[in-house]
Amino acid sequence: MLKILDDVEDNGEFARLLEESERKEEKGQIKIGKVIAVREDGVLVDVGEKVEGFLGLGEVADTSGTISLKKGDEIEVFVSSSRGERPNISHKKAVKIGKIQAKIKQLGENFKDSVVDGKITRKNKGGFIVESDGIDYFMPKYASAFRDPAKAVGQRVRVCITDVRPNENSILVSRKRFFEIDDARQTEGLQKLKDHDKVYEGVIRSITSFGMFVEVEGVKGLVHYSEISHRGPVNPSKLYKEGDKVSVKVVQFDEEKKRLSFSIKAVSQDPWQEVQKELQKGYAIKVVVTNIEPYGAFVDIGNDVEGFLHISEISWDKSIKHPEEQLKVGQEIDVEIIEIDTKSRRLRVSLKNLLPKPFANFAKSHKVNDIIKGKVATITDFGAFVSLGEVDGLLHNEDLSWEKGSKCKEHLKVGDEVEVCIIKIDTANERVTLSKKALEESPAQNFAKKHKIDEVLKGKVIDIKDFGVFIQVDGMDALIKNEDLYPVKKEELKVGDEIEGVLLSIDKNRIRVSVKKLDRQKQKDELKAFNANSANDDKMTLGDKLKNKIQGK
Repeated sequence: MLKILDDVEDNGEFARLLEESERKEEKGQIKIGKVIAVREDGVLVDVGEKVEGFLGLGEVADTSGTISLKKGDEIEVFVSSSRGERPNISHKKAVKIGKIQAKIKQLGENFKDSVVDGKITRKNKGGFIVESDGIDYFMPKYASAFRDPAKAVGQRVRVCITDVRPNENSILVSRKRFFEIDDARQTEGLQKLKDHDKVYEGVIRSITSFGMFVEVEGVKGLVHYSEISHRGPVNPSKLYKEGDKVSVKVVQFDEEKKRLSFSIKAVSQDPWQEVQKELQKGYAIKVVVTNIEPYGAFVDIGNDVEGFLHISEISWDKSIKHPEEQLKVGQEIDVEIIEIDTKSRRLRVSLKNLLPKPFANFAKSHKVNDIIKGKVATITDFGAFVSLGEVDGLLHNEDLSWEKGSKCKEHLKVGDEVEVCIIKIDTANERVTLSKKALEESPAQNFAKKHKIDEVLKGKVIDIKDFGVFIQVDGMDALIKNEDLYPVKKEELKVGDEIEGVLLSIDKNRIRVSVKKLDRQKQKDELKAFNANSANDDKMTLGDKLKNKIQGK
């Protein structure tokens, strides 16, 4: 007995018997009924039975829940046997059956192996229901060819019509049969589509992350995402949907694997040839914003070419955090071309280059030695950039403080407000140099209050350089250049030795001392003293001189 059942199921007969058993339960006919009453929950319909039938809201109401029918209206319904007194009626089922009957009539005698694109909507005892254009087709389980039938519902499938049963209002389809004839069609069709120069019309059958499968004359081929647009790799799901028609060319045919590769962009002329011919760096053009990302915006320059507008090229205002603060998709803007790389197919544009430069305004309204307030924008190893509105100024580490080795990253943080002095405005390179220590009294200025030029100073050697010697005097480093060391011999000096000299100059934070000048000063003092003594000697008498000589003076 088990063996007999197995044979029946293998031949598909078992599935057919199950289907028929279901249809016996749903036996009925289509009738024209008349609405005799409209209620809040549905309508009562006279179908010629002893008791009227009832259609609920799901059968007669629109999407807003409103019933448009009124008493006396006629409506087509499917009437089936009832288990109680009231007959079972369905308007939706009548519409579905009507569509199936129309389709069977349309197919006629040449229905065999007609291809249907559909979606599996539900599973029943004998197989699956495939819906296409509002028509339900029945696919027996044995004809489904699913490895995992549990995952079948919801899938889109291509099937072949294998049988029509007008008396049962049923059209049978088979996925297994489609595979059988599709292999033959593919092999035969591949040989016809090997012409690389011909343009074919195809239909998109499926879209994946790596491209789209397009069917041309029954043959499927892949359009890789890099072959969709001259713009470069694109996301196919953003441009197309399944069922769309596209023009393609064959770009590759793998004889061994029997695979075709199509190209959409090969159908049209490469727009980069026009870009190379018509556009140049520095041109101002009108574009449309097509996509906005956190790092910038993509703009359409026309002719299927896209340019990139980096966030740093949107505005002179560096406080912009996202391009959406200034731009929106679909907006038309004027930009300047700042790079054209036809080899890499890269075009970069700038919006801010066509806007007034804030540096020019800054240079007009500010001058060197102006004191200004700003906020720390960024901190680097060499200093900090301070935002002065639309212009940033550099506060170098050495201009932060008079304290040696002081660094911005140790004393400042981003967002801090600082008061600084403008010490340089470089209009050629559009750079502003700032100083914080310029607002403070320098150690040299303090030193100048205590000491005067030509004052004799003493200091200890702290460093010996090729150009001179550094000594420390009253907490300050003072330089004695080689030419100012005489009569001290540099080669005999060592760190820690004490040197005496005179204060030669105080320049900003630099102090110079000269031993040579001190030596000359001493010589002048000795000569002055000698001359004074000589003058005194001229006033002495001969007797005084003899007296001094006798006394040994």
